[in-house]
Amino acid sequence: MNPFTRFLTQWSDDSNGRLRTFITHWDALERIVVQVYRQKLTPEAAEAEYMRVWPWLRQHYGEWAEVLRPYWQQTRAAGAPTATDPFQLLLDIPFPQAILGDWRAMQHLPAAREAINQYLLRE
Repeated sequence: MNPFTRFLTQWSDDSNGRLRTFITHWDALERIVVQVYRQKLTPEAAEAEYMRVWPWLRQHYGEWAEVLRPYWQQTRAAGAPTATDPFQLLLDIPFPQAILGDWRAMQHLPAAREAINQYLLRE
């Protein structure tokens, strides 16, 4: 888990573990996106992990979409106010090969992370 996010979760009222599970899956997707984009991991090598976390996130993001919306709407991506749901933007990437050269996805990763952390701060 992202170190700052882990720090913030210690005060979270996540008794059923749903939030922690979502964050754990999001962290894995984020790690894959960064590593594939920076070509530190080939799309082929990322495939198994991507296919483990991506479907789960696509299935469960709906539980968090409205909760996280006000937080990502307060962030910035590519130097401008975030106008696109950064979580959905990443979840719309169908396979690791599509990450290569996707600068827009990289620009929206920080907005998603900030939304999670801001939610944790206010929970």
